[in-house]
Amino acid sequence: MTKTSTRASLHTLGCRLNHAETAVLGEGLRQRGFQLVEFGRPTDLLVLNTCAVTEDAERTSRYLIRKTLKHSPHAFVAVTGCYAQTGIEGLKRQGGIDLIVGHQFKLDLPSYLPPADALQKRTSPEVRHTKTMSREEFDLPYFGEPDSTRAPLKIQDGCSAMCSFCIIPFSRGHERSRRLEDILEEAHSLGARGYREIVLTGVNLGQYLHNGRDLCSLLRQLDRTAGLERIRISSIEPTTVSDELLDLLAGSSKFCPYLHIPLQSGDDHILMAMNRRHSVRAYLDLIERAVAKVPHLGLGTDLMVGFPGETEAAFRNTLAVATDLPFSYLHVFPYSPRPGTAALRMKRAATPATVKKRGALLLDLGHAKRLAFHQKQIGTTLSVLFEAGTQDGYRQGCAPNFTKVAVTGVDDLRNRIEPVTITAATDRWAIGHPALRQPMPTPVIQL
Repeated sequence: MTKTSTRASLHTLGCRLNHAETAVLGEGLRQRGFQLVEFGRPTDLLVLNTCAVTEDAERTSRYLIRKTLKHSPHAFVAVTGCYAQTGIEGLKRQGGIDLIVGHQFKLDLPSYLPPADALQKRTSPEVRHTKTMSREEFDLPYFGEPDSTRAPLKIQDGCSAMCSFCIIPFSRGHERSRRLEDILEEAHSLGARGYREIVLTGVNLGQYLHNGRDLCSLLRQLDRTAGLERIRISSIEPTTVSDELLDLLAGSSKFCPYLHIPLQSGDDHILMAMNRRHSVRAYLDLIERAVAKVPHLGLGTDLMVGFPGETEAAFRNTLAVATDLPFSYLHVFPYSPRPGTAALRMKRAATPATVKKRGALLLDLGHAKRLAFHQKQIGTTLSVLFEAGTQDGYRQGCAPNFTKVAVTGVDDLRNRIEPVTITAATDRWAIGHPALRQPMPTPVIQL
């Protein structure tokens, strides 16, 4: 490998899947002689992995490019991700971009760059893009080095569900799965490199299927992978959560008792307009089975406010369902019109002020849910995997059920799994002390 001091900075917007892919891109840059530096520092190359789920995500992408070029005016700028797939014309008009790479070519981005010692700004961007994407199974070109102790592991890409509000089928294409043997090889590699937890990621990962082997088949094989102590499933569609999957989560200490299952709305008319594939009753039944089967389950969901046609009665239905169900946290976001989607042609029913008010009500409920979930942990001892560094004087980590845990008065615990006895709770963290050490006084948190 050619030795060079050419600096490369990567930044990720959006989902955990994007973060997994950024780790792969970072490894590709390292293999080509780039020195990776922290985003925000002076750099010779910026690789921006973008999101297009909302208008705000696209706006943030444009802002970050401008911000980087202020402190590194000669930086070569390469843009990839969902915005590079669906917003290519706008990106071509934005100054300062040198390379645009759509999803079909995303993980090959490092090979499209000039050599590390020959980067130069271009008068117009080179474009690697196609509207159609392969539906075939895939491997990764190399394995990345995740920047978190909980390593994301990509198993699937694309979605064929065509929810009326969602741009992802246009940005990532149809569902396709990663070759099972390639997944197992990376899982083994992550365990051998000292990662204690993997987080399975995909756009619609419940649809994983390779040579007749589905998600449950994959989980059984991962359960036997040496070195891994935790296996977590990221967001999964309600229609793909089977009783077999719930039994697996309950039956092995490696599988984290945690599910993030998007609801989006608690009103059947809105769900139909969204082209969601579940009803409110089916969702309620699923959650009842999940809570009954999986002990100490941590449960999260996504809720959208302001979807076209959402009346006050429809919103109240969503608020009631979200109140009644045992969620430990809520992701709340307003409807964002996306080009090409069916919802774009629907009439908006709520004013921006009304949407903001509804969102605030659900956010308040989410804070109360998280606080109640943390309070339930008081007096228990949780197995906590710690991240690096401190925040507000606390070491932070994550329990198997996705309880965010904070401790103080201890040494660096990065990548260590420690038993922590929970002694206090806020709507931000459960607070405790390592069970095998002397407890320290709990400082006051400014909320």
